[in-house]
Amino acid sequence: MQISLKPCKDLTTVNTDCLILVTDAALNSELAQAVDAASGGVISHMLKRGDFKAKLAETLYLPNITGLKARRLLVVGKGDSELSDSDFDKIIQATFSAPAAADCKDSCYLLDNISVTDRKPGWQYQRIAQLLVSSSYRYTATVSKPKPALSIRRVTLQGANTAPNRQAIQVGTSIGKGINTACELGDLPGNICTPEYIASEARSLGNKFESVTVSVLDEKKMKQLGMGALLSVSAGSDQAARLIIIEYKGGKKSAQPHVLVGKGVTFDTGGISLKPGAKMDEMKYDMCGAASVVGTMAAIASMDLKLNVIGVVAAAENMPSGGATKPGDVVTSMSGQTIEILNTDAEGRLVLCDALTYVERFKPASVIDIATLTGACVVALGKHAAGLYSNQDSFAQELLEQGRLAQDRAWHMPLWDDYQNQLDSNFADMANIGGPEAGSVTAACFLSRFTKAYRWAHLDIAGAAWLGGANKGATGRPVSLLCHYLMSKVGS
Repeated sequence: MQISLKPCKDLTTVNTDCLILVTDAALNSELAQAVDAASGGVISHMLKRGDFKAKLAETLYLPNITGLKARRLLVVGKGDSELSDSDFDKIIQATFSAPAAADCKDSCYLLDNISVTDRKPGWQYQRIAQLLVSSSYRYTATVSKPKPALSIRRVTLQGANTAPNRQAIQVGTSIGKGINTACELGDLPGNICTPEYIASEARSLGNKFESVTVSVLDEKKMKQLGMGALLSVSAGSDQAARLIIIEYKGGKKSAQPHVLVGKGVTFDTGGISLKPGAKMDEMKYDMCGAASVVGTMAAIASMDLKLNVIGVVAAAENMPSGGATKPGDVVTSMSGQTIEILNTDAEGRLVLCDALTYVERFKPASVIDIATLTGACVVALGKHAAGLYSNQDSFAQELLEQGRLAQDRAWHMPLWDDYQNQLDSNFADMANIGGPEAGSVTAACFLSRFTKAYRWAHLDIAGAAWLGGANKGATGRPVSLLCHYLMSKVGS
């Protein structure tokens, strides 16, 4: 999708399949009044008659309009109140269906009268670009007759064609593409998206961007490093585990990198602690943390972010077999700490703990792990917010704010020492589960034991990473949050 900026000097001459106007009921902008006048007062007539009230995200679609060179007109209500971030999203999302249903190839947005509370105009260009690009995602890989692709190929935004505005569009486009990358990886079935497949997708980033280098550790190398926790997860699978390291060098050579660590369990049966059959197909999404890391690395490389970032993916498949890890087994992690595995379905923390120990070698400025870690987090927060834990409250506050800015929100959860004794074991340094209470918290407490050397945060995205039911599919979260956080660190 091509998105460009162009000042609108004479809207009657705008040649487009669909002209999109956002207005209030009073037609309080010059463009709204000009469109109404040029079209013979059709908008004001509809308002007066009550057929259109310009409520927030309400639409009036006029497929045959006179007085304009545009072949169609879509009027979208902005309501009468100040717009919030979510209000703006609703308005933009309301513009997608009518032009797509009419098979429009291009559209033009008139944005002169839109202002969003506490946002600069450049934010709007970035946000609309992100929403337009991410809305174009369609899963096609294994469908013989996929849903039609979005017909829109070119979008013009009415506005000043300045360098900051063009940069905002480029950033939004990059984030949107990163979200789509994460969605595609998440939606692929487990028989295609294996640990080696994720490694190959990471290598393709290295081939595409000179700023990106990729290395992949096989099980032999991981065994040499002492990654007994990670390897215990893949022990029952025919698919070999992979530790994938994606290095983006956009900052000064001497600058400490920011590190993202993604849980990449490409399918999770639960292992010997077998999951119930209902909705087990959705366990292909247990690698969405890894998908978000790959998507974020693609986005920041595309936007040429002036920062050093390393993405690490711990990829494995959790299967039951004669060689699988059993409840009661004790394994030794890369850190030297021993773990009694009481439940093999608490495997995400096992792949992550070794990856979190591994990243110490990079002397990171910060580390964020992203994981579909616990059903308990879904119970606590539903699909709207990711659970956020950190060993520094100031770091948690940074991420909360960036999530708010990105419309990709998280919620700060407790990481108190009071919960740590739930992980006590009679036969190892710790157990991998802490009992039925506070499951998301004790999972984070487990990870915290491997992150004492650096500034760390954990995002439990079990509720946010995908949708079930009729709209089943990956969401691409939290790519937007991660991109906003990394952008905020440029120059700091």
